[in-house]
This record gives sequence, structure tokens and C-alpha cells, in this order.
Amino acid sequence: MKTIVYDQIGLPIENPRALYETELPKPAPGPHDLLVKIRAIAVNPVDTKVRAGLFGETPQLLGWDAAGIVEAVGAAVTLFKVGDNVFYAGSVTRPGAYAEYGVVDERIAGHQPTTLDDAHAAALPLTSVTAWELLFDRLGVAEGGGDGDALLVIGAAGGVGSILVQLARQLTKLRVIGTASRPETQEWVRDLGAHDVIDHTRPLQEELRRIGVAQVRYVASLTHTEERYAQIIEVLAPQGKLGLIDDPKTLDAMPLKLKAISLHWELMFTRPLFETPDMIRQHEILERVAALVDAGTLRTTVGEHFGTINAENLRRAHALIESNRARGKIVLEGF
Repeated sequence: MKTIVYDQIGLPIENPRALYETELPKPAPGPHDLLVKIRAIAVNPVDTKVRAGLFGETPQLLGWDAAGIVEAVGAAVTLFKVGDNVFYAGSVTRPGAYAEYGVVDERIAGHQPTTLDDAHAAALPLTSVTAWELLFDRLGVAEGGGDGDALLVIGAAGGVGSILVQLARQLTKLRVIGTASRPETQEWVRDLGAHDVIDHTRPLQEELRRIGVAQVRYVASLTHTEERYAQIIEVLAPQGKLGLIDDPKTLDAMPLKLKAISLHWELMFTRPLFETPDMIRQHEILERVAALVDAGTLRTTVGEHFGTINAENLRRAHALIESNRARGKIVLEGF
């Protein structure tokens, strides 16, 4: 099968060997697996981080967002059948989706929204699971709850932020405040449903005061946490909650003590990585997201369509993500 791979950690994305095309054997499904003919993929910051060596020095097949059709199922599969249209993010312990075929454990896959094409469906899994787990499982906000409290989403125009803003606005009573620095990204965040948009290139406390907010109960820090850490602590209310997904080189928890702020890490790969007893929760989240999309409650977050799945287009996608100027999700479809 056709695949797009790399064989050396840390090559600059301009190097043709940073991502190149080759042939690999078609995978076979295990007992709980689906064999999926991949029709569309999305590119995420984690793709660039793994290419740079985040999860070790051994190159692996990248790609943790896919949509396609089930071609075969393992002997123990009960949730899907051949011919089902599915979407999933997969696991970093297994080969990714830069390939014609992929295998995924049924417990972390979902049925595609019926109202979306493959490319728009592929934009959803990783960011939807991440945002859902961060808001409801990590920060502990209850659906329908949050009345009188505020959530500050730092980096709200990115892939995870674009879903998180929608979930918080549609499924809770929180006041949703997103941050974005450019006119086009600020407008994007407003369109997704944020009550307010502030500029994260300016002091956060000043920006919040500008909109009449003294402190917030929840902060979801999606990017550059280390740079804004002191400001985040400043704007969090006593006994507030900080959730984050990025990769600061270091993070001192002691400054959180005075306000009794709790710290919550979110990594959507944790459940499949450790095969936790509640691993099927990710299937349930994707099924719920699909239903919310089909009901018109949530919308897909495609920012740009980069065309066919090939090495050149994937290198362009990685370059845009590494520039920190991407808005929403980058998708590709077809080989």
C-alpha cells in the first residue's frame, strides 16, 4: 500500500526526506481491530512533534486523524461491520494514517457523521476527543453546568480550541472567553460561539478587565503555557482549575498552592496507550460528537483543504502547523 513516511528524526520539513512516499505491506486486523480503507486524513501538531522525536527516536508512520470505510473486522469486533463509514484518531503505539489502509481498535473509533463528507469528518476525531476529555473529564465541568463561571480558552482558534469553544458554548452555561491575536482568527473564534474574544499577545488580566471579568474559574491552556504561566495563575480565581495539553519544558506546581489551583493534564492517547478499563469512552465520545454534528449543534473545524494525500502536500501542512499560524484543521483526501 502507498504510505508517506520519514526515516530520520528532526529533519527540517523543507527536506524532501522529512516526509516521502514509499510502499509498505497492507496491515491485518487483530481481534478488536477494524481494517479501514482510508479516504481522508487531518494533520495535527502531534504529527510534527512525533516527527521531531517527542515519543522517542524511532521513526513511525504518522497520522492520527482518519475517515474511511471498514474493509474487514477482527473476530472479537461487535461495534462495527464491514461497509461502515468510520472516523478515528487511533493510538501513538500503532502505525498512523498517512497510508491507504489503517487498523484501529474498535473501542476508540466512531461512526462518521452522516451529514459530513470524508474530509470534514477527518477533521474531528483527535480534537473532539481531546476537547471533550479536557472539559468534562479533566476540568470536571458537568454538561449543563457552569452557570455563573467563566472558561478562558488560550489558543482558541487552533484545532482543539475550535471544538472546545463549541462544546463549552453548546453544552454548558459557562461564559466562554477565547484568545486569538489576528483579526481573522478572532472572527473565527466568535463564529464558533465564544461570548468574548481577547488578544493573548497582550496581558491577560488587562484583556479580561476590558470585558468586565476580574477572574475566571477555568483555564484551558492549549499553547505556550510556559510563557503565560504567571499570567494564568494571576487570572485564575482561588480554587480554580487549570487544564493544559501542550509540552512545556518545565512547570513548577508550587505557585498554584496559594490559590489552591488544581492542575489537569489532558492527553487523548492515554486511554489507548495504557488500554485503560474505560478505553471505550473514546468510542462513546465520537458517537456523541457525530450525533451533535448531525443535529447541527456542532460544526466541523476544517480550516484548509490541502488536496491529495501525498508527501509534498503533507510537507506543506507540517510547515503551516510549525509556523503556529494554522486556523482550524488541515485536511487531505484520496491517494
